[in-house]
Parts: sequence; structure tokens; C-alpha cells
Amino acid sequence: MKIAVFLAPGFEEIEALTVVDYLRRAGQDVLTVSVPGDGESSAPAVVTGSHKIPVTADLDLKKFIEEMNGAEPDAIYFPGGMPGAANLAANQYLFQLATKMERKGKLVAAICAAPAVVLAPTGMLSSRKWTCYPGMEKELGKWCGSDLKAEELTENSHHIPNVPFVLDNNVLTGRGPGTAEQFAMKFVELMAGPETAQKIHDGSCQR
Repeated sequence: MKIAVFLAPGFEEIEALTVVDYLRRAGQDVLTVSVPGDGESSAPAVVTGSHKIPVTADLDLKKFIEEMNGAEPDAIYFPGGMPGAANLAANQYLFQLATKMERKGKLVAAICAAPAVVLAPTGMLSSRKWTCYPGMEKELGKWCGSDLKAEELTENSHHIPNVPFVLDNNVLTGRGPGTAEQFAMKFVELMAGPETAQKIHDGSCQR
């Protein structure tokens, strides 16, 4: 399975790298893709996270688009962190990619700030259960353009607090950095199956 993990300046390091690590342990083809900051024309080769940890991406967004040649990966993942999530949300290509993949039934995953900041404006949370970093569900108007627009885009959605993750059909959302391992293991289960997930769980001495 080909999985793209998008890293924009200010991403949350635990959320991004925990998922990448466990998916690669599961034998998945994971690409880390650097995304430009809002207003920037090019993506950095080394992306600095919200806690000033530099991470070298496998390729930048321009190269990723060229290599995909109009196709989509099997799954995409948006880590949280600020301003990382806002930088992802500002990218029109990612907006279109996420929308297209959700409509095709491919897995779209986001954690922490990203469900509210990146996914809500696409409308894909409508009629779905989801979770995010505590309090971000109250700021949807800021990310969707207005409170009225947010109501339209998230009509009949149901935010679930105090859970590590929520899977609703092909959209996987997570709560925050402290739940990244549980979120990542659900991701592994979806991509590689429960047997592989159990082997990784046992081999990595998870609780």
C-alpha cells in the first residue's frame, strides 16, 4: 500500500513520526512529503516541526505530484500541530486530493488540529463521527470561513471527545500526540491487517 504523509512547517513531530514508524514496520510504502508554508512557493527539503525538530522528507510536494501523475495513493495522512495543520489547509492541491480520495473510498487520516483545520473545510466530516484536539471542535468557523459555513460543511457530524481515535467509514481521526500510538496502530490494522498489527504490538512492547 502506498501512503503519503504530508509534513508542513510546524507539524507535530510525535504524531507524524509515530505513524510513519509503525506503518513502515508493517511493510507499507510510506512517503513523507514536504509541503510549503502558507504563502511560500516551494517546499523545504528539511521540514521543521512545532518543537523545532528538523525532519528530512522523502520528496517535496512538486515531485510527489509529478510521480503520482494524476493518480492517488492508497491512503493519506495529515499530522496536527500548529501552524503545520494551517499550512496543509492552505494548500489547494491537498484540499482537492483529500476530497477526491474520500469520494473514492480511500483512507483519509488526520489527527489533533488537522481534523478541524484540514478536513472540516472539505465537507467530509458531514454526517460522520470524528475527534480532534480538545477545543478545536469549537473553532470550526475560523477554519471554514464563518460559523454558518462551518455548520453547512459539518452538517449532522458528531464530535466524540475523550477517545484516542474515531474511524467512520474511510475517514480516521485522532485526538492528539498522546494518542498517536493507538491511532497509528489502527492505521496499521487498516493497511496491513489485524495479524500484522498484533505482531507489531507485541514486538514493540506496547501496553
